[in-house]
Amino acid sequence: MSGLVGDLVKEVLSAPAWLVYVIVALVVFAEDALFVGFVIPGETLAVIGGVTASLGHTSVWWVLVVVVVAAVVGDSVGYEIGRMFGPRVMGLGVLRRRQRKLDAAQEFLRRRGGSAVFLGRWTAFFRAVMPALAGLSGMRYRVFLPWNAVGGIAWGATAVTAGYLAGQSYHRVEKWLGRGAAGVVALVVVVAIAVWAVRRHRAGSAA
Repeated sequence: MSGLVGDLVKEVLSAPAWLVYVIVALVVFAEDALFVGFVIPGETLAVIGGVTASLGHTSVWWVLVVVVVAAVVGDSVGYEIGRMFGPRVMGLGVLRRRQRKLDAAQEFLRRRGGSAVFLGRWTAFFRAVMPALAGLSGMRYRVFLPWNAVGGIAWGATAVTAGYLAGQSYHRVEKWLGRGAAGVVALVVVVAIAVWAVRRHRAGSAA
């Protein structure tokens, strides 16, 4: 996982700005709509998008818009997949191998209702499955959508801002110590973000 995330980080930071937006949008969208979060947590791309904005490679506002829209739309697609194909989706091997965590997510949704959609966004596994579980459970979309939107905005703003503030350290060190030292700090920041994202992903999987 760490090698995959490291390669992805490197590719995103070296890509043209328009491609960064596309990559970030696709991964954040697919995490919730297509369960890609089991492989690559969309949170990683949201944070890295913030880093690219802090380095002047992209616009922080466009990164934020892309992340939030992709998160909300991805959740909505995941909801529809759960509503239309719920039992079939829950029978997928990737989910059956995580049956205990899936049962915990279903119980959490049963107890908390709409607020579980918001709270689930902050854990990698729940973020990937909660929209489909909400659709499967029969939750009405008019209940699901507000919680989904608020969660997408809050989570997106937090992840992008974290990346943006982390990337600002590059500019400070460059001003104080020169470009060489700043490059070292930038590398450390990127690696730290990748490690942090992987650990959060694994912690969510183990929860």
